Amino acid sequence: MTYAAGVDPRTANPLPAVTEETSEQQVDNIAERAATACAGLEAMGRHGRGELLDTMADAVERHRDELVETAALETGFTTGKLEGELTRAGYQLRFFADVIRDGGYLEATIDRARTTPMGPRPDLRRLLLPIGPVAVFGASNFPFAFSVLGGDTASALAAGCPVVVKAHASHPATSKLSFDVLAEAIAGTPAPVAALGIVYGREAGARLVAHPAIRAVGFTGSLGGGNALLDIINRRPDPIPFYGELSSINPVIVTPTAAAERGEAIAADLVTSFTLGAGQLCTKPGLVLVPDNAGGDALVRAVDKAVAEVASAPLLNERIFDSYRSGTRELREHPRVSALGAPDENPAAGFTVEPMAFETGIDDLHEGLVTEIFGPVTVLVRYPAAHPDVATRSALAVLPYSLTATIIHAAGEDELLARLTDITRPAAGRIVYNGFPTGVAVSWAQTHGGPWPSTNSLHTSVGATAIRRFLRPVTYQNAPESILPEELRDGYEAIVRRLDGVVTLPG
Repeated sequence: MTYAAGVDPRTANPLPAVTEETSEQQVDNIAERAATACAGLEAMGRHGRGELLDTMADAVERHRDELVETAALETGFTTGKLEGELTRAGYQLRFFADVIRDGGYLEATIDRARTTPMGPRPDLRRLLLPIGPVAVFGASNFPFAFSVLGGDTASALAAGCPVVVKAHASHPATSKLSFDVLAEAIAGTPAPVAALGIVYGREAGARLVAHPAIRAVGFTGSLGGGNALLDIINRRPDPIPFYGELSSINPVIVTPTAAAERGEAIAADLVTSFTLGAGQLCTKPGLVLVPDNAGGDALVRAVDKAVAEVASAPLLNERIFDSYRSGTRELREHPRVSALGAPDENPAAGFTVEPMAFETGIDDLHEGLVTEIFGPVTVLVRYPAAHPDVATRSALAVLPYSLTATIIHAAGEDELLARLTDITRPAAGRIVYNGFPTGVAVSWAQTHGGPWPSTNSLHTSVGATAIRRFLRPVTYQNAPESILPEELRDGYEAIVRRLDGVVTLPG
């Protein structure tokens, strides 16, 4: 029998076994029970599911200390980082409760029967409805916010879709505890207990994705892992939506004037950003375009100094650790790339690594030189200060598309800023100005997604419209009112609707 067990990344020592890996029969049973929970979860209605999400958030808060303590042991993250992430997880649950109470996400649309220039039109009423059971894959780098307690779980349940989580191998104890907390909360509500399930083990995850009861997959992880799941989905007799957040370099452009005015301050913020969470964030800035003026020189010197002052930190697991060491070694050995400072190449305890920064020139930037390296590292690319827009276009031509692009600019650069925005917009889902992208606010206007390979979807995985991933449109034609969802019935005024092409407000 194989057991799910984590590893302490600070020592590389195995942790006690958490539970047995899920067998094929158990996976099938969990997926089938999730399918039976669909009707009951949808029947709770928007307000019932909102109460369920609030109840879950309350339960998370009650178990805060235990959750943080468990996650710290399995991930090596600081208590402060985990406290903030757990607060975010609870907030996401309450946020999606508010999203569904609002009702606008349903896109309720009514076209009443009438004569049109094309001829008679039937009565048509359209609504977004839950897609069915969803498989959610926990992320290694977010044991709370993108795992069992995370946004995929919250948005899918809000939509009315049962969820089966595949626990991440880097934090199985945290995943199990998180599941137990939510399961206990569900048991105290009218929701079907099978609305949430969990499986452990690589093979269990693969079987879950292939199971006919699963109608969509949410995944945050590596490009290789995402492609492996896509292969499974493409072999199904009925391929299903796959929402993957996969790989991102997140370029930063520093304009010449910004570097001249505040190069050292920009450097300090940059180092804080790419070393946050030991650099294990999908929004970490992995490449920074820096002008070759005096301000750019000061910025590079400040990065060199600041990186040396950042403490070493453990990475989450051996795979990430090995990838970091091999990726940074390739950069260090490249003849046209210079390492800033003098990083210690001797292995530290466990999976601990030192932060690093490298410098190269725009003429030496070619496809494949800079790839996503999970961990506290970035590459500074120097460009001729007279041509920031040309340099940006050149860099983006050889870089894969990203979740974010950042422009650090100065006042009065409106024309340059407009050109840089036009150049970067096709390459990213979020454009950041005079800030850094490592914070992703949970809000109505947020987009956390981008062109391939950052994601394979036009949808966001963070923010209110993340719920759209788990909904499908259904139109009722000439339907008796008795069978219509209440949001499509005549006289219903509790949500925003479009009636005969005109938006009508609640009340």
